[in-house]
This record gives sequence, C-alpha cells and structure tokens, in this order.
Amino acid sequence: LGPAQSPGPHLSVPIHRPNIDPVSLLTFWNPPTTAQVTVELVPPNAAEGKDVLLRVHNLPANLLGCAWFKGTTINPRREIVSYAADSQEITPGFAHSGRETLYHNGSLLFQNISLEVERVIGQLRVYPELPKPNITSNNSDPVENVDSVVLTCEPQTQNTSYLWSVNSKSLPDSARLELSLDNRTLTLHGVTRNDTGPYECETWNLVSASRSDPFTLNVLYGPDAPTISPSDSYYRPGANLSLFCNSASNPPAQYSWLINGSPQPSSQELFIPNITVNDNGSYACLVYNPGTRLNKFTVKTITVS
Repeated sequence: LGPAQSPGPHLSVPIHRPNIDPVSLLTFWNPPTTAQVTVELVPPNAAEGKDVLLRVHNLPANLLGCAWFKGTTINPRREIVSYAADSQEITPGFAHSGRETLYHNGSLLFQNISLEVERVIGQLRVYPELPKPNITSNNSDPVENVDSVVLTCEPQTQNTSYLWSVNSKSLPDSARLELSLDNRTLTLHGVTRNDTGPYECETWNLVSASRSDPFTLNVLYGPDAPTISPSDSYYRPGANLSLFCNSASNPPAQYSWLINGSPQPSSQELFIPNITVNDNGSYACLVYNPGTRLNKFTVKTITVS
C-alpha cells in the first residue's frame, strides 16, 4: 500500500535504535481515530534461530491497511509485506525473505531470526546461542616470578559477558591479576606456584550461558633449597648411613651427591653400609631443575667416632 492509494491519513511508526537496521509500520485509516499505535516486541530479547513477534496495539478500527518496511523511510523496494483490509489480502514486498508472516491485526512474525540479517529489530536484540567456551594461554610453561601469563576465554562473541573463577571461587583482589575491559582476557603478572588454578571462564547473554572446562597452569618453579634427612650428624663406626635429599620443584629435580668434593652416583638417596672414620666429612646434595635451569645445594657434616 502507498499513500497515493489511501484516502485517509497514515501513520508511520518507526521501531529502531541508533546504528542498527530498523523497521517501520505504516498504517492507513479513515478519520476519526484517537488511539496511538504502538508495537510490542515479544520476546524483548530472543536467541538466534528463534521466532519473534512485533505485536501491534491500538490499531484503528477503521483501518484501511498497513505495511511493514525495513528502515525508517517508506521505500517500495524495502517493503516487507502489506495488508489491505477491504480484500483481506496480504502481499509480500521486495524485502520479504520468506520468514516473515503478517497477521490481519497488523502484527509481524519473524521466524528463525538471523543474527546477521536481523541483529537488532527495533528494541529487540538478537543473541546467539553461546558455544562452550575454552581457555587458551600464551605460555604453556611459565616460570615462577619470571613470566606473566595471559589467559583468554574463546571464542569472542558479540553482546556477551565474561566471568572468571579460580579454584571454584571468584577472582581474589590482587595487584597481579588484570582483566581486560571486556573481561575476556585475564593476565597474571609474575606467576607463582600458587597460580596453577584450575581456572574457569563463563560466558553469558540474556538467552544462554556456558562454562569452560577447568584449565590448569603448569607453573615451573624451584628447585627450593634442598633438605637432608635425618638430622643426625654423629654416627658410631659400623652403623649404616642413609641420607635422603628432598627439594620442592616442578618439574621434579635431578639429584646428585658429593662426598668431600667427590661425585657420587645420581640418586635422591645416599646409602653407605658399615661406615668407618674414613667416612667423616662433608656430604653435599645438589639439585637441578631442567625446566627453570636453576640449581641449589645443601651441605651436611657427618662425624663418625
């Protein structure tokens, strides 16, 4: 329907918001009429692939016809569909995609709404069904107190909120933790062995939510200064000497011993049966971390008398 074919006044009801593709409803009637035509979006937010209804209220009783257009201008090539009240005829327009249905009450149904084509229709914002997110890291093996790590919640989706948790709790207040403006990336400055996690990211919009699988950081640390046990330093001749060396380290440390500066077979434990006074001296445990390439050592003095 166009103004030239309509003897009565007409009303254009634009339904839009800035920077989006709007639609307009054009109605024609014979005077008098006083009610203001309004359009309700049902639902106000819809998931991609679902249906949405632009429900018309206060349509004039003396309606001659109505037409829906894409955009705010009355352009025949942007007409979606029109309705003539006298003949009850509904006619698809140039902009009809086959997924729009016009009812005799003027309401317009969009079926299988598309995020690309109808990203926003009027005040309706179309949200995608969110895929399951996953966490990626820019550093698979960060070194303690050396490296910073950036965790990213993938994929990036428009109109989506991101929420992080660690050890099944909200992120703690820490100067070492930094979120991006959209919360999609989490930066850990100067990682420590306590930052292994697990981490989870949750994505949500008004129609769906999804949570990632737990993600654990493999933080390389150590070796810490080794300890030698037992603490005993004095032994009787003929006793068995068994020393055990231990150091916190990731990956596990490599162990070696020196007795009075003389290298011994690599092992975490040193065993000497039936010791004599010749076994007096310094016993050094050396530890090496192949991941951090750091080493430490501890010396214990053994006296046999």
